[in-house]
Amino acid sequence: MTYSKIIYEIQDGVARITLNRPEKRNALDAELVSELKDAIASSARDSNCRVVLLSGAGTDFCSGADLAALEKTAQAGVLDNMADARSTAELFLMMRNHPRPVIAAVQGRALAGGCGIATACDIILAAESAQFGYPEVNIGFVPAMVMAILRRSVSEKAALELVVGGETVSAARAHELGLVHRVYPDDKFQAEVTAYAARLKSKSPSAVMLSKRLLYNMDSMSFEAALEAGVETNAVARMTDDCRRGVERFLKKKTS
Repeated sequence: MTYSKIIYEIQDGVARITLNRPEKRNALDAELVSELKDAIASSARDSNCRVVLLSGAGTDFCSGADLAALEKTAQAGVLDNMADARSTAELFLMMRNHPRPVIAAVQGRALAGGCGIATACDIILAAESAQFGYPEVNIGFVPAMVMAILRRSVSEKAALELVVGGETVSAARAHELGLVHRVYPDDKFQAEVTAYAARLKSKSPSAVMLSKRLLYNMDSMSFEAALEAGVETNAVARMTDDCRRGVERFLKKKTS
């Protein structure tokens, strides 16, 4: 697929996806979401991929839906609006089911649908001047699909305040709430993100994949079922080449 609104490249194990509409603060429309879904799917199939790094071109990560998309939403019928919303929900599900960690590197603003995309990533790294928010309520709208992820990421009360207050919060506040994993100084952000991705891609691919899948699949499990799923994953992990080599290295180190 030829992309016009994102940039996709994979190098040294890192699949870099860049939202590429800087003149519109990387605002979302149907075409960009479609391209993003295709790039996510491509990176999931690529055996060279160890980490996915999602960022925005220019000064902002993503400002949410563009004006044309908002106008189209206001004029569309319920079935068309459901199809459009379902496309975003499919993107979130693809990111959650991706076999590799998906990192959002957020500079500038991540608002509305843009904050939703960042939240759908497994890990959020933020520049200290970055801003996050779900301002949909201010125009009578609801950040509906992302709530399924937000509710699992922060406390219930924090999630409620974010979605009904509609306020923009700083990177530091987002970190306090548990939405953001790391906050870096603006002038060191790119270097820190690169170093973080390098550390993550050095981990065992099979262990990372099994860990991510088990953790997320536990959402709908009872305690007993989660333990049993852990037993099965534990047994599978022991049989992987990565684990066998890792145990051999560990034992050699202990005996040397």
